[in-house]
Amino acid sequence: MVLEKESFKGEAYQAQEETYFDDGREIDLLHFLYGHPDLDEIRGNPQRVLDAIDEYGKTEKYLMNIGEYKSKTIVDLIKKHKPNVMVELGGYVGYSAVAFGAALRDSGGKRYFSLELNPEFAAVISMVVDLAGLSDIVKVIVGASSESLLRLRREQKLQDIDILFLDHQKASYITDLKLCEDLDFIRAGTILAADNVVKPGNPPYLKYVRSTVEEKRRQLDSEDEPFQQGNPNLIYDSQFVEGWEPSGVPDAVEITTCTGVQVS
Repeated sequence: MVLEKESFKGEAYQAQEETYFDDGREIDLLHFLYGHPDLDEIRGNPQRVLDAIDEYGKTEKYLMNIGEYKSKTIVDLIKKHKPNVMVELGGYVGYSAVAFGAALRDSGGKRYFSLELNPEFAAVISMVVDLAGLSDIVKVIVGASSESLLRLRREQKLQDIDILFLDHQKASYITDLKLCEDLDFIRAGTILAADNVVKPGNPPYLKYVRSTVEEKRRQLDSEDEPFQQGNPNLIYDSQFVEGWEPSGVPDAVEITTCTGVQVS
């Protein structure tokens, strides 16, 4: 199912260059935010923080954020379903952590885990989250996503996930989802939100979440040594929600709901 999108409106981010991250712009963003002439009004105001990040992306350099258009889809999910616990895989500079962490807090949620591999990006996230006044809700976890998920389970800091936002290395979408299935983080009612399923695209992930239980079982049986087994008995209902990158390029988010477990 494809949901209708509005046309892209407003000023786009700067064009995406050949090298568009991890070249110092993330630290430049911090200087931009903390040196902003409206810092006093921005501090403690999540929306003003997002506006300032967007301002940097529009006037200085491109940032690979989810952006205001696609993030609205997920904010609406949070408002509707009122999750207690949300986990994101891949936090970059904290745009999603601020947007979704604020929505989670306003909806009565308890904890937002932002898992980020790059320690410098994680430090940026922490400072941006603090600027937004969300440090009591958002917890930044540094390290490989799979290792962080295992550690959170081992330390009993994470029992289940209400909404899982996937926005890290595209090849890790399936393996980390299957790991979450193995760890029993995914249950009936859990929602998965996967970004960038058009740009750059992620056909293997889309195939998996759109497959029936029988199709997933057959695929698992055909693999000699599956890298990550997962739980093929989980039933998923998936929707393709069109949207836009902040640069104005068309993209989409795949919204998938676990509706139950098939036992026979």
